[in-house]
Amino acid sequence: MVKKKVQGLEGNRRMSQTTVDASTTRVISVTSGKGGVGKTNIVGNLALALRRLGKKVLVLDGDLGLANIDIIFGLSPAYNIKHVINGERNLSEVMMRGPEDIQIIPAGSGVQDLVHLTQGQKLNLLNEFDSLDENFDILLIDTGAGISSNVIYFSIAADERIVVATSEPTSITDAYALIKVMYTKHGTNTFKLLVNMVEHDEEGRSVFENLSNAIVRFLKGISLEYVGFIPRDSNVEKAVRQQSTVLTRYPESSSSRSFVDLANRLNASQCSAAQDGNIKFFWKKLIAR
Repeated sequence: MVKKKVQGLEGNRRMSQTTVDASTTRVISVTSGKGGVGKTNIVGNLALALRRLGKKVLVLDGDLGLANIDIIFGLSPAYNIKHVINGERNLSEVMMRGPEDIQIIPAGSGVQDLVHLTQGQKLNLLNEFDSLDENFDILLIDTGAGISSNVIYFSIAADERIVVATSEPTSITDAYALIKVMYTKHGTNTFKLLVNMVEHDEEGRSVFENLSNAIVRFLKGISLEYVGFIPRDSNVEKAVRQQSTVLTRYPESSSSRSFVDLANRLNASQCSAAQDGNIKFFWKKLIAR
């Protein structure tokens, strides 16, 4: 039976602001079954909202083929993770400082699947992350869309997985397919659902119910948690055209308020996964796949 967890907006505003132990890093992947659901925009705004809660945030562009998280922040990276993989640059040379001191590891077009990395390239990655001397509260990973090996590996190596879907039937179907692959092939059974580009919370919960019912019918033992919705908001598109976040450009908009709610909700919840306490362990899990 699928274990449904639904958190109300008002109830979460009243929740106490518990903080994660300073020695741990929460690794959260943000993924989707299909493209075009606003995943990268969600990562950029969520990172900023968490930063404003006093969290030290590192964003990894895990969409290794397309690489567009830097556009949301108005950045033009000279180097990317491909240079680290190939041993051409140190991680410190690749990392960029974004708005309000968010740290970003940009990706690059044409980066090969992680599953095809040579042993030397894997060692380059591990060595560089072993040398990372900054302590981060949260690592947000903007994965690609679909069920490619990179998407799956980033998601199952993370402590928490946020699956983004819209009310479109194809988006719900593809979100189900993504969850099914991670569960049946890799044993991952905890997911959070964020519904984007809907008119109101009732529409978001309807998407959650549709997905939950499919999981109840065809899959067993999955915990699916509804963490809220982001409303359809023309200000989001305006901000993207300005290569910025809606939280920066239009802080009083409906979508900005929803991003703040989402950040508060995540901050108030404790990660149920066992944590090693640093980002190095995440990379070791990832490379081991």
